[in-house]
Amino acid sequence: MSGTAEATTPALPGRTDVVIVGAGPTGLALAAHLASAGVAFLLLDRLPQGAGTSRAGVVHARTLETLEPVGATAPLVERGLRVARFGVSRGRHRLATVAFDGLPTPYPYALMLPQHETEAVLQGRVRALSGDPAPVRRPYTVTGLGQEPGGATVTVDGPRGTQTVRAAYAVGADGMRSTVREAAGIGYRGGRYAQSFVLADVRMDWRPGRGEVSMLFDPDGPVLVAPLPGDVFRLVAAVPEAPGEPDAAFVQRVLDERAGGQGRVGEMLWGSRFHVHHRIADRYRAGRIVLAGDAAHVHSPAGGQGMNIGIQDAAALGRALADVLLRGADPGARLDAYERERRPAAERVIAFTDRLTRAVTARSLPARTGRDAALRLLGRVPAWRTRLAAELAGLRP
Repeated sequence: MSGTAEATTPALPGRTDVVIVGAGPTGLALAAHLASAGVAFLLLDRLPQGAGTSRAGVVHARTLETLEPVGATAPLVERGLRVARFGVSRGRHRLATVAFDGLPTPYPYALMLPQHETEAVLQGRVRALSGDPAPVRRPYTVTGLGQEPGGATVTVDGPRGTQTVRAAYAVGADGMRSTVREAAGIGYRGGRYAQSFVLADVRMDWRPGRGEVSMLFDPDGPVLVAPLPGDVFRLVAAVPEAPGEPDAAFVQRVLDERAGGQGRVGEMLWGSRFHVHHRIADRYRAGRIVLAGDAAHVHSPAGGQGMNIGIQDAAALGRALADVLLRGADPGARLDAYERERRPAAERVIAFTDRLTRAVTARSLPARTGRDAALRLLGRVPAWRTRLAAELAGLRP
């Protein structure tokens, strides 16, 4: 450990109210809610800097509503691209169109915005609300987690060596492979879908235009094309044996084979391969240790729900911790209420995205034929279109 790193890195406090492990969207949103309420926190992340690329690309209406109290909604809307339609097609043949512009919300659209932009807005709000010019402490790796009467202890390795912080609560917002969850001994049930997926951000000519998110069905696998700010499109495709780093030629070939010649790639900005899991934690807390976001649940990206449900977890957990730490609420009862509120929401999203994933990746001819016929029929029913739009937007009761 260099003397320079020690000299330039602020020492961690020995005590705080809440230690948040993980400075992705969930951890940042929780920090913003705690700072807004006046709860002291320490936000740690193992990476030396935030990621410049990301998978999440949409902020839904319910998420925008939950971020209003911390002042993040307006800057997100200013940066993002508002899209009012979700179209489902087989090649060039339209099966259904779902519109968001009739939903009962101040934000009747899907706000398209890369995750790192969402994180930048959230970090800016944490900075403003806390008065801390550098609210995320990096890079710190959790090496130990314990509990004692009235609190939790978090031991980390970082620029100043090994340090231990005591807090009333520790929150694991550190993703699917959560160190906090594993240290707390909380199980994480579920599995992984067989398909591999390619994600790419490109500049291209796209015939359907930038006014909708397009889902295209194909026997070889679905393709999702979504517009992002700055004349960028995000493409997600189920691809057997997907390359680790897809290039422009690969993306063009996928579009040629599955999109009926509707897209012409001009510039490849970024690409990756990933697999999709569906898992949920056995419980959301163990004593003074609490989980949120992907540390508590993970599911298919179908419908763009992952980051959104994590930010909504953060809002609910922020309220619960403020009630306990500032207003004297019973800790066990209040945090159990957080789990009773958020776990069913996660179970519902896992079930919804599982149905979507299995429908869009159907391979047999009878399954694909039945799916397409059902969509053509349901797509003509206004109540079904409204219900699906509300489900995607997170507005269904």
